[in-house]
Amino acid sequence: YVPGKLFSVNPVTAENVPNLFARNERVACLFDTEAGPMAMVLVGAMIVGSVETTWAGVVAPNSGKVMQWQYHGDDAVTFEKGQEMGRFRLGSTVVLVMPKGAVKWQPNQVAEKTVQLGEAFGKLNVK
Repeated sequence: YVPGKLFSVNPVTAENVPNLFARNERVACLFDTEAGPMAMVLVGAMIVGSVETTWAGVVAPNSGKVMQWQYHGDDAVTFEKGQEMGRFRLGSTVVLVMPKGAVKWQPNQVAEKTVQLGEAFGKLNVK
């Protein structure tokens, strides 16, 4: 968990607030995948002050401090393809970071497109 502001993440604000996604409150999740490491960053926004993961529940400490949880061995978190990982109470933005070439994106993926739970937006290029 990384504390921060709660700017709106609409396209106009995203264009006009420098480093918006790095300044807003966020939950960064790191995963080892068959295609290499992946970071999934759940970015909070105005009115969306709580982020929830399927393994830890609501992550909104309001402590103003960076917090870290790690899950190893028997406590490791695993997912099936298409399985829910987390959610926002009212919707926001997810930033995915993967190695170059790790994903073959669906051709219909364009900027600002809303993605629904379970919707495929790309396929991992497994090593």
